[in-house]
Formats: sequence, structure tokens, C-alpha cells
Amino acid sequence: MTRPVTPTPPPDADADADAPALRPATIRRRLAAFVYESVLLFGVVFVAGLAFSLVMQQRNGLAWHNLMSAWIAFVAGVYFVAPWHVGGQTLPMKTWRLRVVGPQGTPPSLGRATLRYLAAWLWFLPPFALHPLFGLPLPQTLAAAAIWFVLWAASAMLSSTRQFPHDRIAGTRVVDASR
Repeated sequence: MTRPVTPTPPPDADADADAPALRPATIRRRLAAFVYESVLLFGVVFVAGLAFSLVMQQRNGLAWHNLMSAWIAFVAGVYFVAPWHVGGQTLPMKTWRLRVVGPQGTPPSLGRATLRYLAAWLWFLPPFALHPLFGLPLPQTLAAAAIWFVLWAASAMLSSTRQFPHDRIAGTRVVDASR
């Protein structure tokens, strides 16, 4: 007895076998995770700054401030790059069911994760560079930073995959990790 043959649909060039697992995360969830990430990062930066101050016997905030800034940027880099490279998620990303993936849908390579971290500084550096360059007062600098932040976040709407510019620069995507 023969089984009836069911026609198989033609392969779709845009369809991915893991399409549901690689669905782009919503901008709202990514921004919510960003807020949660900021709270945790505050604690990480505080502990890193305290450790630096104790090791360097820093008694004044101006002593060693450039070295301390580099140290904190390094610690923040490790905080982000390591989890992105190993599993694609930091703790807030796990909470909000988000995952960073590279072009193949797997956690990004170490180089890609590092590039994503460095490109993410574009959220903040351009408006804060205006402060010393043009001698802007602090309220105007903060207003410029707020406008830049909103424009940077809104730029994800221009992308077909709804990714922020730093993800497009690094060749990564933030996807929905819900099961």
C-alpha cells in the first residue's frame, strides 16, 4: 500500500529554519533591558571604581582620573563582551528574553562582541564631545545628549531588521529569545 504524497512547499529564500527563534526583539523590550542594564552597570562601575581607588590609594578624584576612566571602560567591556560572546546574553537580556547573535544566528565572535561594545559608545560619546569642543554649559550638553539618545534609538525604525546602529556596525542582531 502506498502512502499519499503531500506536496512540499517550495523553499523560500527569505525563510530560515530557525525563523521563530531569530525573530527581531522589539525596540521597547530592548530599551527596557537597557534601563535594567544601566542599574546593574552602576553597581559594577561603583565596585570597579572603589577597587581602583583602594589599590591606587586615591585620595582625590582628580588623581589618576584618566587611568581610572580607562579601567572602568575596560571593566564595563568585560562585563558586556564576555556574556555576549559566550551565550549571547547578559543578566538583563536573560530577564527580558533577548539574545545577541552574529550573522549565523549563534553568539557573536569575540571580535564582533568587542566591536559591538565599542560601537555602543556612540550612544553617548558624540553629544558629550560637544561639551569641551564648543564650551557648552552642562544643561545644553545634557539636552543635546537626550536628543541624540532619542535619535539614536529612533534610527532603529529605519532598519528593516529594527536594529540599532551599533548592531548594524558590528554585524550583530538582538533577537527574541522567548521559547
